[in-house]
Amino acid sequence: MLFTSYEFLGFLLVVFIMYYLLPGRAQWSFLLLASYAFYFMADPRYLIFIAITTASTFLAARAISDKKASFDAWFKEHKKEMEKDERKAAKAKAHSLEKKIFLCCLLFNLGILAVTKYTNFTISNINSVLGAFGKEGTLSFVNLIIPMGISFYTFQSMGYLIDVYNGKVEAQRNPFKFALFVSFFPQLVQGPISRYSDLSQTLFEEHRFNWQTVSFGLERILWGYFKKVVIADRILTSVQTIIADPDTYNGWYAFAGAMFYALELYADFTGGIDITIGVAETMGIKVTENFIRPYFSKNIKEYWNRWHITMGTWFTDYIFYPISASQFMMKLSKKSRARLGNNLGKRVPVYLSSFIVWFTTGIWHGASWNFIVWGLGNFVVIMISQELEPFYRWFHSKVNVAGTFGWRLFQVIRTVLIMSSLRMFDCYRDVPLTFKMFGSIFTKASLSQLNVQSFINMGLTVADYTVVFIAMLILVIVSLIQRSGSVRGKIATLAAPVRFVIWYGLLIGTIVFGAYGIGYSASQFIYNQF
Repeated sequence: MLFTSYEFLGFLLVVFIMYYLLPGRAQWSFLLLASYAFYFMADPRYLIFIAITTASTFLAARAISDKKASFDAWFKEHKKEMEKDERKAAKAKAHSLEKKIFLCCLLFNLGILAVTKYTNFTISNINSVLGAFGKEGTLSFVNLIIPMGISFYTFQSMGYLIDVYNGKVEAQRNPFKFALFVSFFPQLVQGPISRYSDLSQTLFEEHRFNWQTVSFGLERILWGYFKKVVIADRILTSVQTIIADPDTYNGWYAFAGAMFYALELYADFTGGIDITIGVAETMGIKVTENFIRPYFSKNIKEYWNRWHITMGTWFTDYIFYPISASQFMMKLSKKSRARLGNNLGKRVPVYLSSFIVWFTTGIWHGASWNFIVWGLGNFVVIMISQELEPFYRWFHSKVNVAGTFGWRLFQVIRTVLIMSSLRMFDCYRDVPLTFKMFGSIFTKASLSQLNVQSFINMGLTVADYTVVFIAMLILVIVSLIQRSGSVRGKIATLAAPVRFVIWYGLLIGTIVFGAYGIGYSASQFIYNQF
Protein backbone atom coordinates (compact mmCIF):
# COMPACT_ATOMS: atom_id res chain seq x y z
CA MET A 1 0.00 0.00 0.00
CA LEU A 2 1.64 3.20 -1.20
CA PHE A 3 1.90 6.05 1.31
CA THR A 4 0.80 8.30 -1.56
CA SER A 5 -2.28 6.24 -2.42
CA TYR A 6 -5.90 7.03 -1.58
CA GLU A 7 -6.11 3.59 0.03
CA PHE A 8 -3.43 4.53 2.56
CA LEU A 9 -5.07 7.86 3.34
CA GLY A 10 -8.39 6.08 3.89
CA PHE A 11 -6.69 3.43 6.03
CA LEU A 12 -4.94 6.14 8.04
CA LEU A 13 -8.19 8.05 8.62
CA VAL A 14 -9.94 4.94 9.94
CA VAL A 15 -7.00 4.09 12.21
CA PHE A 16 -6.81 7.63 13.55
CA ILE A 17 -10.54 7.84 14.37
CA MET A 18 -10.68 4.39 15.96
CA TYR A 19 -7.49 5.00 17.92
CA TYR A 20 -8.99 7.96 19.78
CA LEU A 21 -12.48 6.47 20.11
CA LEU A 22 -11.16 3.38 21.89
CA PRO A 23 -10.30 3.36 25.61
CA GLY A 24 -6.67 4.26 26.24
CA ARG A 25 -5.79 0.79 27.49
CA ALA A 26 -6.92 -0.72 24.16
CA GLN A 27 -5.02 1.68 21.91
CA TRP A 28 -1.82 -0.33 21.55
CA SER A 29 -3.80 -3.53 20.90
CA PHE A 30 -5.70 -1.79 18.12
CA LEU A 31 -2.42 -0.53 16.63
CA LEU A 32 -1.17 -4.11 16.51
CA LEU A 33 -4.28 -5.19 14.59
CA ALA A 34 -3.91 -2.19 12.26
CA SER A 35 -0.23 -2.96 11.65
CA TYR A 36 -0.91 -6.58 10.75
CA ALA A 37 -3.81 -5.49 8.55
CA PHE A 38 -1.47 -3.07 6.77
CA TYR A 39 1.04 -5.86 6.18
CA PHE A 40 -1.71 -8.30 5.16
CA MET A 41 -2.96 -5.89 2.49
CA ALA A 42 0.56 -5.71 1.03
CA ASP A 43 0.71 -9.51 0.71
CA PRO A 44 -0.78 -12.08 3.13
CA ARG A 45 2.32 -14.27 2.73
CA TYR A 46 4.48 -11.58 4.32
CA LEU A 47 2.77 -12.21 7.66
CA ILE A 48 4.46 -15.62 7.94
CA PHE A 49 7.93 -14.08 7.84
CA ILE A 50 7.33 -11.22 10.25
CA ALA A 51 5.47 -13.56 12.64
CA ILE A 52 8.40 -16.03 12.66
CA THR A 53 10.91 -13.26 13.36
CA THR A 54 8.68 -11.80 16.08
CA ALA A 55 8.04 -15.12 17.82
CA SER A 56 11.63 -16.40 17.69
CA THR A 57 13.09 -13.11 18.92
CA PHE A 58 10.53 -12.75 21.70
CA LEU A 59 11.11 -16.29 22.98
CA ALA A 60 14.89 -16.04 22.76
CA ALA A 61 14.98 -12.69 24.56
CA ARG A 62 12.64 -14.02 27.27
CA ALA A 63 14.80 -17.11 27.72
CA ILE A 64 18.00 -15.03 27.96
CA SER A 65 16.39 -12.61 30.42
CA ASP A 66 14.92 -15.41 32.57
CA LYS A 67 18.21 -17.27 32.73
CA LYS A 68 20.03 -14.07 33.68
CA ALA A 69 17.54 -13.39 36.48
CA SER A 70 17.57 -17.01 37.65
CA PHE A 71 21.35 -17.16 37.75
CA ASP A 72 21.67 -13.78 39.48
CA ALA A 73 19.26 -14.91 42.22
CA TRP A 74 21.07 -18.24 42.64
CA PHE A 75 24.50 -16.62 42.56
CA LYS A 76 23.52 -14.03 45.16
CA GLU A 77 22.42 -16.82 47.48
CA HIS A 78 25.42 -19.11 47.02
CA LYS A 79 28.39 -16.91 46.15
CA LYS A 80 29.63 -16.80 49.78
CA GLU A 81 29.86 -20.59 49.78
CA MET A 82 31.99 -20.68 46.62
CA GLU A 83 35.67 -20.17 45.95
CA LYS A 84 36.79 -17.56 43.44
CA ASP A 85 37.43 -20.13 40.72
CA GLU A 86 34.04 -21.74 41.32
CA ARG A 87 32.26 -18.41 41.01
CA LYS A 88 34.12 -17.72 37.79
CA ALA A 89 33.23 -21.14 36.36
CA ALA A 90 29.56 -20.73 37.31
CA LYS A 91 29.36 -17.35 35.58
CA ALA A 92 31.06 -18.73 32.47
CA LYS A 93 28.65 -21.68 32.31
CA ALA A 94 25.58 -19.45 32.68
CA HIS A 95 26.89 -16.98 30.12
CA SER A 96 27.67 -19.81 27.70
CA LEU A 97 24.05 -20.97 27.71
CA GLU A 98 22.75 -17.43 27.18
CA LYS A 99 25.22 -16.97 24.34
CA LYS A 100 24.03 -20.15 22.60
CA ILE A 101 20.40 -18.99 22.70
CA PHE A 102 21.43 -15.54 21.49
CA LEU A 103 23.53 -16.83 18.58
CA CYS A 104 20.89 -19.35 17.48
CA CYS A 105 18.22 -16.64 17.28
CA LEU A 106 20.56 -14.14 15.63
CA LEU A 107 21.76 -16.58 12.98
CA PHE A 108 18.26 -17.93 12.38
CA ASN A 109 16.74 -14.52 11.63
CA LEU A 110 19.71 -13.14 9.73
CA GLY A 111 19.61 -16.41 7.83
CA ILE A 112 16.01 -15.73 6.78
CA LEU A 113 17.08 -12.29 5.57
CA ALA A 114 20.08 -13.75 3.74
CA VAL A 115 18.11 -16.53 2.04
CA THR A 116 15.25 -14.32 0.86
CA LYS A 117 17.39 -11.42 -0.35
CA TYR A 118 20.69 -12.95 -1.42
CA THR A 119 20.07 -16.48 -2.71
CA ASN A 120 19.68 -15.46 -6.35
CA PHE A 121 22.57 -13.01 -6.05
CA THR A 122 24.76 -15.86 -4.82
CA ILE A 123 23.56 -18.17 -7.61
CA SER A 124 24.29 -15.47 -10.19
CA ASN A 125 27.86 -15.10 -8.96
CA ILE A 126 28.40 -18.86 -8.86
CA ASN A 127 27.18 -19.10 -12.45
CA SER A 128 29.56 -16.31 -13.46
CA VAL A 129 32.50 -18.14 -11.89
CA LEU A 130 31.49 -21.42 -13.53
CA GLY A 131 31.15 -19.64 -16.88
CA ALA A 132 34.61 -18.13 -16.48
CA PHE A 133 36.04 -21.66 -16.16
CA GLY A 134 34.11 -22.92 -19.18
CA LYS A 135 31.47 -24.85 -17.28
CA GLU A 136 28.29 -25.19 -19.34
CA GLY A 137 25.89 -26.19 -16.57
CA THR A 138 24.38 -23.35 -14.56
CA LEU A 139 22.39 -23.24 -11.38
CA SER A 140 18.74 -22.29 -11.71
CA PHE A 141 17.39 -19.23 -9.95
CA VAL A 142 14.89 -19.64 -7.14
CA ASN A 143 11.57 -17.83 -7.04
CA LEU A 144 11.54 -16.52 -3.47
CA ILE A 145 9.31 -14.03 -1.69
CA ILE A 146 11.09 -10.93 -0.40
CA PRO A 147 8.82 -9.54 2.33
CA MET A 148 8.29 -5.80 2.41
CA GLY A 149 10.65 -4.05 4.80
CA ILE A 150 12.37 -7.29 5.90
CA SER A 151 15.74 -5.55 6.30
CA PHE A 152 14.20 -2.93 8.57
CA TYR A 153 12.17 -5.15 10.89
CA THR A 154 14.93 -7.79 11.05
CA PHE A 155 17.54 -5.24 12.10
CA GLN A 156 15.11 -3.66 14.56
CA SER A 157 14.37 -7.07 16.12
CA MET A 158 18.02 -8.10 16.25
CA GLY A 159 18.96 -4.76 17.82
CA TYR A 160 16.45 -5.52 20.58
CA LEU A 161 17.86 -9.04 21.03
CA ILE A 162 21.43 -7.72 21.29
CA ASP A 163 20.36 -5.09 23.85
CA VAL A 164 18.62 -7.73 25.96
CA TYR A 165 21.65 -10.01 25.74
CA ASN A 166 23.95 -7.16 26.81
CA GLY A 167 21.62 -6.22 29.65
CA LYS A 168 20.79 -2.78 28.23
CA VAL A 169 17.01 -3.35 28.18
CA GLU A 170 14.61 -5.66 29.99
CA ALA A 171 12.93 -8.27 27.83
CA GLN A 172 9.31 -7.48 27.02
CA ARG A 173 7.05 -9.96 28.83
CA ASN A 174 3.99 -9.39 26.66
CA PRO A 175 4.31 -11.09 23.23
CA PHE A 176 1.69 -8.84 21.66
CA LYS A 177 3.41 -5.66 22.77
CA PHE A 178 6.64 -6.95 21.31
CA ALA A 179 4.80 -7.82 18.09
CA LEU A 180 3.66 -4.20 17.87
CA PHE A 181 7.22 -2.96 18.36
CA VAL A 182 8.35 -5.10 15.40
CA SER A 183 5.40 -4.37 13.10
CA PHE A 184 4.37 -0.75 13.88
CA PHE A 185 2.99 0.07 10.44
CA PRO A 186 4.25 3.63 9.73
CA GLN A 187 7.89 2.52 9.88
CA LEU A 188 7.49 -0.85 8.13
CA VAL A 189 7.95 0.67 4.68
CA GLN A 190 11.32 2.39 5.10
CA GLY A 191 12.20 2.77 8.77
CA PRO A 192 13.54 4.37 10.88
CA ILE A 193 15.20 1.39 12.59
CA SER A 194 13.93 2.14 16.08
CA ARG A 195 15.54 1.05 19.34
CA TYR A 196 13.25 -0.65 21.83
CA SER A 197 14.44 1.66 24.61
CA ASP A 198 13.24 4.67 22.58
CA LEU A 199 10.04 3.54 20.83
CA SER A 200 8.62 1.62 23.82
CA GLN A 201 8.47 4.78 25.92
CA THR A 202 5.42 6.06 24.03
CA LEU A 203 4.23 3.13 21.89
CA PHE A 204 2.31 1.31 24.64
CA GLU A 205 1.11 4.35 26.60
CA GLU A 206 -2.44 5.68 26.69
CA HIS A 207 -2.82 8.84 24.64
CA ARG A 208 -5.63 11.34 24.88
CA PHE A 209 -6.53 13.53 21.94
CA ASN A 210 -4.38 16.68 22.03
CA TRP A 211 -4.96 19.19 19.25
CA GLN A 212 -1.44 20.62 19.31
CA THR A 213 0.14 17.15 19.07
CA VAL A 214 -2.25 16.08 16.31
CA SER A 215 -1.81 19.30 14.35
CA PHE A 216 1.98 19.05 14.58
CA GLY A 217 1.75 15.49 13.26
CA LEU A 218 -0.52 16.52 10.37
CA GLU A 219 1.85 19.36 9.49
CA ARG A 220 4.77 16.91 9.39
CA ILE A 221 2.75 14.56 7.16
CA LEU A 222 1.89 17.41 4.79
CA TRP A 223 5.53 18.44 4.59
CA GLY A 224 6.45 14.86 3.71
CA TYR A 225 3.87 14.69 0.94
CA PHE A 226 5.09 18.02 -0.44
CA LYS A 227 8.62 16.67 -0.77
CA LYS A 228 7.48 13.36 -2.21
CA VAL A 229 4.89 14.33 -4.84
CA VAL A 230 6.01 17.85 -5.76
CA ILE A 231 9.76 17.24 -5.95
CA ALA A 232 10.73 13.54 -5.92
CA ASP A 233 8.02 12.15 -8.19
CA ARG A 234 8.40 15.04 -10.65
CA ILE A 235 12.19 15.01 -11.02
CA LEU A 236 12.04 11.20 -11.23
CA THR A 237 10.93 11.54 -14.87
CA SER A 238 14.19 13.22 -15.91
CA VAL A 239 16.29 10.82 -13.83
CA GLN A 240 14.71 7.79 -15.47
CA THR A 241 15.16 9.28 -18.96
CA ILE A 242 18.87 9.90 -18.38
CA ILE A 243 19.51 6.47 -16.88
CA ALA A 244 17.54 4.59 -19.54
CA ASP A 245 19.63 5.91 -22.46
CA PRO A 246 23.30 6.28 -21.42
CA ASP A 247 24.48 6.42 -25.04
CA THR A 248 22.53 9.63 -25.59
CA TYR A 249 22.62 11.11 -22.11
CA ASN A 250 26.27 11.26 -21.15
CA GLY A 251 28.65 14.09 -20.36
CA TRP A 252 26.80 16.98 -18.75
CA TYR A 253 23.61 14.90 -18.83
CA ALA A 254 25.23 12.30 -16.58
CA PHE A 255 26.26 15.06 -14.19
CA ALA A 256 22.74 16.49 -14.26
CA GLY A 257 21.34 13.01 -13.63
CA ALA A 258 23.54 12.61 -10.56
CA MET A 259 22.40 15.98 -9.20
CA PHE A 260 18.75 15.28 -10.00
CA TYR A 261 18.99 11.90 -8.29
CA ALA A 262 20.55 13.46 -5.20
CA LEU A 263 17.55 15.79 -4.98
CA GLU A 264 15.06 13.02 -5.76
CA LEU A 265 16.52 10.62 -3.19
CA TYR A 266 16.58 13.27 -0.47
CA ALA A 267 13.02 14.43 -1.13
CA ASP A 268 11.77 10.85 -1.48
CA PHE A 269 13.45 9.36 1.58
CA THR A 270 13.06 12.30 3.96
CA GLY A 271 9.51 12.82 2.71
CA GLY A 272 8.66 9.24 3.62
CA ILE A 273 10.29 9.59 7.03
CA ASP A 274 8.35 12.83 7.61
CA ILE A 275 5.12 10.95 6.90
CA THR A 276 6.17 8.13 9.23
CA ILE A 277 7.08 10.47 12.07
CA GLY A 278 3.98 12.59 11.46
CA VAL A 279 1.60 9.60 11.49
CA ALA A 280 3.10 8.39 14.76
CA GLU A 281 2.98 11.90 16.21
CA THR A 282 -0.75 12.26 15.52
CA MET A 283 -1.21 9.32 17.91
CA GLY A 284 1.20 10.66 20.52
CA ILE A 285 3.99 8.23 19.61
CA LYS A 286 7.55 9.47 19.25
CA VAL A 287 9.67 7.97 16.47
CA THR A 288 13.40 8.71 16.22
CA GLU A 289 14.53 11.39 13.78
CA ASN A 290 16.43 9.94 10.84
CA PHE A 291 17.83 13.04 9.08
CA ILE A 292 19.43 16.27 10.24
CA ARG A 293 20.08 18.43 7.15
CA PRO A 294 22.63 16.01 5.61
CA TYR A 295 23.35 18.15 2.54
CA PHE A 296 24.80 20.82 4.82
CA SER A 297 27.54 18.41 5.93
CA LYS A 298 31.14 19.51 5.53
CA ASN A 299 32.59 16.01 5.02
CA ILE A 300 31.45 12.44 4.37
CA LYS A 301 31.77 11.35 7.99
CA GLU A 302 29.52 14.19 9.10
CA TYR A 303 27.14 13.35 6.25
CA TRP A 304 26.65 9.83 7.59
CA ASN A 305 26.02 11.23 11.06
CA ARG A 306 23.11 13.19 9.53
CA TRP A 307 21.77 10.81 6.85
CA HIS A 308 19.72 7.69 7.72
CA ILE A 309 20.90 8.13 11.28
CA THR A 310 19.23 5.03 12.74
CA MET A 311 20.88 2.78 10.14
CA GLY A 312 24.28 4.34 10.73
CA THR A 313 24.08 4.02 14.50
CA TRP A 314 22.85 0.41 14.15
CA PHE A 315 25.90 -0.58 12.10
CA THR A 316 28.19 1.36 14.43
CA ASP A 317 26.83 -0.03 17.70
CA TYR A 318 26.12 -3.61 16.65
CA ILE A 319 28.84 -4.31 14.09
CA PHE A 320 31.74 -1.83 14.24
CA TYR A 321 32.24 -1.67 18.01
CA PRO A 322 31.86 -5.43 18.67
CA ILE A 323 34.24 -6.29 15.81
CA SER A 324 36.83 -3.61 16.62
CA ALA A 325 36.84 -4.63 20.31
CA SER A 326 36.92 -8.38 19.63
CA GLN A 327 39.78 -10.61 20.76
CA PHE A 328 40.74 -11.22 17.13
CA MET A 329 41.13 -7.48 16.53
CA MET A 330 43.09 -7.04 19.77
CA LYS A 331 45.55 -9.72 18.63
CA LEU A 332 45.68 -8.24 15.12
CA SER A 333 46.39 -4.81 16.57
CA LYS A 334 49.26 -6.18 18.62
CA LYS A 335 50.79 -7.99 15.65
CA SER A 336 50.29 -5.02 13.33
CA ARG A 337 52.04 -2.64 15.70
CA ALA A 338 54.93 -5.05 16.08
CA ARG A 339 55.43 -5.46 12.34
CA LEU A 340 54.28 -2.11 10.90
CA GLY A 341 55.07 0.25 13.75
CA ASN A 342 52.70 1.84 16.23
CA ASN A 343 51.51 4.64 13.96
CA LEU A 344 50.44 2.43 11.05
CA GLY A 345 49.73 -0.75 13.00
CA LYS A 346 47.03 0.80 15.15
CA ARG A 347 45.08 1.75 12.02
CA VAL A 348 44.80 -1.81 10.67
CA PRO A 349 42.04 -3.07 13.05
CA VAL A 350 40.07 0.17 12.68
CA TYR A 351 40.24 0.11 8.90
CA LEU A 352 39.40 -3.61 8.72
CA SER A 353 36.39 -3.09 11.00
CA SER A 354 35.30 -0.12 8.88
CA PHE A 355 35.71 -2.17 5.71
CA ILE A 356 33.41 -4.88 7.10
CA VAL A 357 30.83 -2.29 8.17
CA TRP A 358 30.75 -0.57 4.78
CA PHE A 359 30.68 -3.86 2.88
CA THR A 360 27.71 -4.91 5.04
CA THR A 361 26.06 -1.51 4.59
CA GLY A 362 26.34 -1.84 0.84
CA ILE A 363 24.92 -5.34 0.62
CA TRP A 364 22.16 -4.43 3.11
CA HIS A 365 20.93 -1.88 0.57
CA GLY A 366 20.59 -4.50 -2.13
CA ALA A 367 21.76 -7.86 -3.46
CA SER A 368 23.87 -6.40 -6.24
CA TRP A 369 27.51 -5.52 -6.83
CA ASN A 370 26.67 -1.89 -7.49
CA PHE A 371 25.53 -1.50 -3.87
CA ILE A 372 28.62 -3.30 -2.58
CA VAL A 373 30.92 -1.04 -4.63
CA TRP A 374 28.91 1.98 -3.46
CA GLY A 375 29.44 0.95 0.18
CA LEU A 376 33.15 0.34 -0.33
CA GLY A 377 33.39 3.66 -2.17
CA ASN A 378 32.21 5.39 0.98
CA PHE A 379 34.81 3.44 2.95
CA VAL A 380 37.61 4.51 0.61
CA VAL A 381 36.62 8.19 0.68
CA ILE A 382 36.37 8.24 4.48
CA MET A 383 39.71 6.45 4.93
CA ILE A 384 41.48 8.78 2.47
CA SER A 385 39.99 11.77 4.28
CA GLN A 386 41.28 10.48 7.61
CA GLU A 387 44.75 9.84 6.19
CA LEU A 388 44.84 13.37 4.78
CA GLU A 389 44.12 15.02 8.12
CA PRO A 390 47.81 15.97 8.67
CA PHE A 391 47.76 17.65 5.25
CA TYR A 392 44.55 19.51 6.18
CA ARG A 393 46.18 20.78 9.36
CA TRP A 394 49.25 21.90 7.42
CA PHE A 395 47.07 23.61 4.79
CA HIS A 396 45.06 25.53 7.39
CA SER A 397 48.25 26.59 9.14
CA LYS A 398 49.39 28.19 5.89
CA VAL A 399 46.07 29.42 4.51
CA ASN A 400 43.77 31.09 7.00
CA VAL A 401 40.38 30.14 5.55
CA ALA A 402 39.00 27.77 8.21
CA GLY A 403 35.66 28.95 9.55
CA THR A 404 35.01 31.44 6.77
CA PHE A 405 31.72 31.32 4.89
CA GLY A 406 33.48 30.65 1.60
CA TRP A 407 35.36 27.65 3.00
CA ARG A 408 32.26 26.20 4.66
CA LEU A 409 30.36 26.59 1.38
CA PHE A 410 33.18 24.85 -0.47
CA GLN A 411 33.09 21.96 2.02
CA VAL A 412 29.32 21.57 1.63
CA ILE A 413 29.50 21.61 -2.19
CA ARG A 414 32.40 19.15 -2.13
CA THR A 415 30.44 16.74 0.06
CA VAL A 416 27.35 16.94 -2.14
CA LEU A 417 29.43 16.29 -5.27
CA ILE A 418 31.25 13.32 -3.75
CA MET A 419 28.07 11.72 -2.40
CA SER A 420 26.23 12.35 -5.68
CA SER A 421 29.08 10.71 -7.61
CA LEU A 422 28.94 7.65 -5.37
CA ARG A 423 25.15 7.50 -5.75
CA MET A 424 25.62 6.99 -9.48
CA PHE A 425 26.16 3.31 -8.60
CA ASP A 426 22.61 3.39 -7.26
CA CYS A 427 21.32 5.10 -10.41
CA TYR A 428 22.78 2.88 -13.11
CA ARG A 429 22.81 -0.38 -11.11
CA ASP A 430 25.80 -1.54 -13.16
CA VAL A 431 29.39 -1.07 -11.99
CA PRO A 432 31.23 -0.81 -15.36
CA LEU A 433 28.50 1.44 -16.77
CA THR A 434 28.67 3.69 -13.72
CA PHE A 435 32.41 4.20 -14.14
CA LYS A 436 31.88 4.83 -17.85
CA MET A 437 29.19 7.47 -17.21
CA PHE A 438 31.24 9.12 -14.49
CA GLY A 439 34.20 9.28 -16.86
CA SER A 440 32.00 10.77 -19.58
CA ILE A 441 31.45 13.84 -17.39
CA PHE A 442 35.11 14.70 -17.98
CA THR A 443 35.55 13.34 -21.52
CA LYS A 444 32.24 13.92 -23.34
CA ALA A 445 30.81 17.05 -21.74
CA SER A 446 30.15 19.77 -24.28
CA LEU A 447 28.46 23.14 -24.25
CA SER A 448 26.05 21.98 -26.95
CA GLN A 449 24.39 19.74 -24.35
CA LEU A 450 23.49 22.73 -22.20
CA ASN A 451 20.33 23.97 -23.88
CA VAL A 452 16.72 24.21 -22.78
CA GLN A 453 15.32 21.89 -25.45
CA SER A 454 17.58 18.98 -24.51
CA PHE A 455 16.35 19.10 -20.92
CA ILE A 456 12.73 19.41 -22.07
CA ASN A 457 13.26 16.25 -24.11
CA MET A 458 13.78 14.43 -20.80
CA GLY A 459 10.05 14.60 -20.16
CA LEU A 460 9.67 17.77 -18.08
CA THR A 461 8.53 21.19 -19.22
CA VAL A 462 9.97 24.55 -18.29
CA ALA A 463 7.08 24.88 -15.84
CA ASP A 464 8.06 21.56 -14.23
CA TYR A 465 11.67 22.64 -13.75
CA THR A 466 10.43 25.95 -12.34
CA VAL A 467 8.27 24.13 -9.79
CA VAL A 468 11.22 21.93 -8.79
CA PHE A 469 13.51 24.94 -8.46
CA ILE A 470 11.06 26.89 -6.28
CA ALA A 471 10.33 23.81 -4.15
CA MET A 472 14.06 23.25 -3.71
CA LEU A 473 14.47 26.85 -2.53
CA ILE A 474 11.73 26.22 0.02
CA LEU A 475 13.63 23.14 1.24
CA VAL A 476 16.81 25.17 1.65
CA ILE A 477 15.03 28.01 3.48
CA VAL A 478 13.30 25.58 5.85
CA SER A 479 16.61 23.78 6.52
CA LEU A 480 18.31 27.08 7.33
CA ILE A 481 15.53 28.02 9.73
CA GLN A 482 15.74 24.57 11.38
CA ARG A 483 19.26 25.30 12.56
CA SER A 484 17.82 27.53 15.27
CA GLY A 485 14.93 25.25 16.29
CA SER A 486 11.70 23.63 15.18
CA VAL A 487 10.07 25.30 12.18
CA ARG A 488 6.64 24.07 13.27
CA GLY A 489 7.26 25.53 16.71
CA LYS A 490 8.19 28.88 15.23
CA ILE A 491 5.11 28.90 12.97
CA ALA A 492 2.91 28.00 15.97
CA THR A 493 3.88 31.31 17.62
CA LEU A 494 2.64 33.35 14.66
CA ALA A 495 -0.80 34.90 14.40
CA ALA A 496 -3.61 32.55 13.35
CA PRO A 497 -4.13 34.15 9.91
CA VAL A 498 -0.43 33.81 9.12
CA ARG A 499 -0.39 30.17 10.22
CA PHE A 500 -3.45 29.51 8.07
CA VAL A 501 -1.83 31.07 4.99
CA ILE A 502 1.37 29.03 5.45
CA TRP A 503 -0.22 25.61 5.95
CA TYR A 504 -3.14 26.14 3.59
CA GLY A 505 -0.70 27.41 0.97
CA LEU A 506 1.47 24.29 1.41
CA LEU A 507 -1.61 22.06 1.14
CA ILE A 508 -2.85 23.76 -2.02
CA GLY A 509 0.66 23.79 -3.47
CA THR A 510 1.01 20.05 -2.84
CA ILE A 511 -2.36 19.31 -4.45
CA VAL A 512 -1.91 21.62 -7.43
CA PHE A 513 1.77 21.04 -8.16
CA GLY A 514 2.03 17.40 -7.14
CA ALA A 515 3.17 15.08 -9.94
CA TYR A 516 -0.09 13.36 -10.88
CA GLY A 517 -1.95 12.50 -14.04
CA ILE A 518 -0.71 11.68 -17.54
CA GLY A 519 3.03 11.16 -17.67
CA TYR A 520 3.32 10.57 -13.95
CA SER A 521 2.59 7.63 -11.70
CA ALA A 522 2.70 7.47 -7.93
CA SER A 523 6.02 5.76 -7.41
CA GLN A 524 6.89 3.64 -4.41
CA PHE A 525 9.37 5.13 -1.98
CA ILE A 526 12.92 4.24 -2.99
CA TYR A 527 13.85 2.67 0.35
CA ASN A 528 10.79 0.42 0.31
CA GLN A 529 12.86 -2.02 -1.77
CA PHE A 530 15.05 -2.68 1.24
